[in-house]
Amino acid sequence: MGTIRVTNLGKAYKQYPNRWSRLSEWLLPFRGSSHSLNWVLQDINFRVDPGEAVGIIGINGAGKSTLLKLITGTAQPTTGEAHIAGRVAAMLELGMGFHPDFTGRQNVFMAGQLLGLSVEEIAGLMLEIEAFAQIGEYIDQPVRVYSSGMQVRLAFSVATAVRPDILIVDEALAVGDAAFQRKCFRRIENFREKGTTLLFVTHDVETVKKLCAKALFLHRGRVEAFGPAKIVCDAYEKSLFGGNNVSQKLTEHKTEPAVDPSLMNSCELTYGDGRAVIETIWLESSEDRAANVFGSSDSIILKYRVRFIESVTGIAFAFMIKTKDGVALFGMDTAHVPEVQKRTFEAGSTVMARFELRNAFAPGTYYLNCGVRDDYGDPPVFLHRRVDAVLFRVRADEKTSVKSGLINTPANFVVEDV
Repeated sequence: MGTIRVTNLGKAYKQYPNRWSRLSEWLLPFRGSSHSLNWVLQDINFRVDPGEAVGIIGINGAGKSTLLKLITGTAQPTTGEAHIAGRVAAMLELGMGFHPDFTGRQNVFMAGQLLGLSVEEIAGLMLEIEAFAQIGEYIDQPVRVYSSGMQVRLAFSVATAVRPDILIVDEALAVGDAAFQRKCFRRIENFREKGTTLLFVTHDVETVKKLCAKALFLHRGRVEAFGPAKIVCDAYEKSLFGGNNVSQKLTEHKTEPAVDPSLMNSCELTYGDGRAVIETIWLESSEDRAANVFGSSDSIILKYRVRFIESVTGIAFAFMIKTKDGVALFGMDTAHVPEVQKRTFEAGSTVMARFELRNAFAPGTYYLNCGVRDDYGDPPVFLHRRVDAVLFRVRADEKTSVKSGLINTPANFVVEDV
């Protein structure tokens, strides 16, 4: 189960010279057709095996969304066929066909039945769907009053309430906030680990490289490349930037507040054996002020307060920084710091862990994991770990040198006559 096979797939739309030509063709078919065909997709051939993840990339208008509609059967092909084996969950567009005059709860029942679930199954999943969507009392309000982000939250929650054999995701997730995107990617990662086949449309080649083993590059409605994700993504980037003379000007940076209240987290996970509790986690600037927005090369100070429930020795304080789609960028711990390893932390005591690092991340939003780990165990055990606990943003400024990638490494360039 979970197989996608596309054979000689093509989609064309009729174009008429004027509005009367369409009517004439309908009423007088014996006079012949006056339309021409505008091919959106032609000669598309590829196969996705069970458990594989394939990213679909290409510029706007390349035919990505049309291809997904043909694969899922929401549009009919002009030539060829697309065959799917397995239960499919698809996020093709904002709202996933929700009726604006019905409440979110009513739409959940309708959308769930379209996915093949019974009313009883949907009712049993409703609490989980509500908890994942996190739209509160709006679940019983008409969908027409929802923001675009709320529609995405509810649509994704319904589509993924039960693990599908095949998950097909268009670019609708780009509408959601950073915290919800991370929740979605974490659920996708979980499905992938359990064998779900993934077909994923995005402009973000780094996400494709991280999530997918293969990629399909569409260009002007045809397959330009299909194969290993890195090779195909490199070909895509070459087509975008390889031959273009593009000049970009850095806009003058306006001072941003050090604390952005919109960077609120709603997807934290926490676990541990209970011998310690990480009570609070926060970030500060080099001026010792609370911050979650940093400029290029700024110092980032991470602090978290730990209260010990039992006396312990031989522990390590640790943290990890990740992208919103789960790529681990940097982490460190105190496993090799003797004064920490040899110290006994008494029951009832409270300490503050402090890490300071120079920001070398590209502009974007990032997540922090923090943990207190017992390294004497085999395997090591976390006394307490908080995953995706804090968000922070790196803004672009005059010291930003990176044009692509995740690391902002200062670099200089000269050209010399030889």
